[in-house]
Amino acid sequence: MRRFEGTAVLVTGGNKGIGYGIAERFAREGAKVAIASVEPQVHEAAERLAQEHGGPVLPILCDVTKPADVAAAYDQAERELGPIGVSVQNAGVITIAKVEDLTEREWDLNLDVNTKGVFLCCQEAIRRFRASGTRGRLINTASGQARDGFIYTPHYAASKFGVVGLTQSLAKEVAPEGITVNAICPGIIHTDMWDYNDRVWGQMLGEYGPGELMAEWVAGIPMKRAGTPAEVGALVAFLASEDAAYITGQTINVDGGLIMS
Repeated sequence: MRRFEGTAVLVTGGNKGIGYGIAERFAREGAKVAIASVEPQVHEAAERLAQEHGGPVLPILCDVTKPADVAAAYDQAERELGPIGVSVQNAGVITIAKVEDLTEREWDLNLDVNTKGVFLCCQEAIRRFRASGTRGRLINTASGQARDGFIYTPHYAASKFGVVGLTQSLAKEVAPEGITVNAICPGIIHTDMWDYNDRVWGQMLGEYGPGELMAEWVAGIPMKRAGTPAEVGALVAFLASEDAAYITGQTINVDGGLIMS
């Protein structure tokens, strides 16, 4: 399928993990893709994606917590790729700590990146959609923790619950303009965060050896396996497509049945 031939798509946190899987799906379907990240490795990721799929891939250095950075990222994307048609707010962080050890810095970092960053990008994208008359698509990455908060991550859970509320509020505001706003809740997805989560949660929850905690969690998934970034990308591409034109304000799990709602 080439559903996004010529469409300009911006994906934050698009240089690795779930974000790269999302960017890869759009590139495969003919989109002109901008991947934005605070990490300098975004340039290598863009080069690799362009080589794999042949289309234009634009790397952008951007801190999604800074309004000036966000505005500059959309300026650069539109200048080089044309009007943005799809914006995917995927950049995120997680830290893990017991409540008595959780610092204000960790709280602020998680809320700033995971919630404020999503808002700033949605705000800027909506401005662009309105300026160009585009019936654009916004897709926000929440988490299974937006459904069911987990131990030692109250700050992360709060940030992801916030993404769901933000998604619903914006969806109601922009629906009359044909702009849709949806969120996704990935479950256990095999990404770069896998080893960090396995190691830190494993140490805090018991004497788990390498890989043992994740194996236990995966055993609790009805499908008995972790998901892949490509499977998350497939859902995002559907929500960005014309097939999903009448879907807005929704939060959809992609987790092999781990959380059913």
